[in-house]
Parts: sequence; C-alpha cells; structure tokens
Amino acid sequence: MNDMNDAPEVEGDDTPPVPEINYAEALLARDTEIADLKDRLLRAAAETENTRRRLERDKADTAAYAMTGFARDILAVADNLRRAVASLPAEGFDNVRAGIEATERELTAIFGRHGISKVETAGVKLDPNRHQAMIEVPSEAHEPGAIVDELQAGYVIKDRLLRPALVSVAKAAG
Repeated sequence: MNDMNDAPEVEGDDTPPVPEINYAEALLARDTEIADLKDRLLRAAAETENTRRRLERDKADTAAYAMTGFARDILAVADNLRRAVASLPAEGFDNVRAGIEATERELTAIFGRHGISKVETAGVKLDPNRHQAMIEVPSEAHEPGAIVDELQAGYVIKDRLLRPALVSVAKAAG
C-alpha cells in the first residue's frame, strides 16, 4: 500500500529536495551576527576616537615644544652673557656691564614669553630629574644631599627639561 506522504517519483525530476529551515536557529544566528558586528563597530569607533585624541595631543605637543632645539642652542648665549658680566672688574666698565645686563634681562624676558625658565637650585635638595651633581663638598652648614652651589644654570621649557642644572652637593663633613 502506498503511503500518502510518499510521493511517486517522477521520472526526469532533477530538482533537489528543499531543506527544512529551522527559523528559530536562523534568527538566533542572525542576532548573534548582528551583536558581533555591533561590537566590532563600537570598538572601531572607539579606536578612531582614541587615535583622533592622540593626534590632537601630539599636535599640541609639537606646537609647544617645536623650538626645543633652538632653545637649547640659545642657552649658550645666556651662559656667555652671565660669564661676561662676571668677568668684568668691580670698578669701571659700568656702561659695558649695564649693556650686557640689559641684554641678559631681555633674553630672560624672551625665555619667559616662550615658557622657558631656570631650574630652581637655591636651597633645594638634589633632584636627579632636574639637577646633575658634579661634585660633593663637605659641609656642616648644609644637610647631605642639599645643593650648595650652582655651577651652570639648568632650564625647562614648560614642563620638559632642556638642560639639567650642574650643581655641587653637600656631603657629611668628616
């Protein structure tokens, strides 16, 4: 007896059988794929935003510190002006001293306008991030590790070190 569900085969019918579709599984697979794509999109957007912020920060740093090389070079001029004033005899040369000191003040003012300032050394402890100890001197007047004298001025541009201050540091007398 022929079962009603058994359809007789028709000769010459080459059509493949239609697979059964499980719509619940298909929807679940699509939902999973959508969630994955949404996650990837959000991650890509966050990475793009991070890159934009990093580029803006780099651009600001470049603008702020573009003259660092030039500033380091001009520090030699400031040092030479200081040496010129120090080498003048105490008597006479008042006009020369006044001219050199005026030039030095102008250079210091220009440094200030561009965010360049001296590293503090007077009365502070040695900070290896800003000072370079050149010699240790025995001292009863200063506690060990305190700066006794500045041998060469140090400078910073905004918050970056251009050149460390060369200093002498106290050590325990004895």
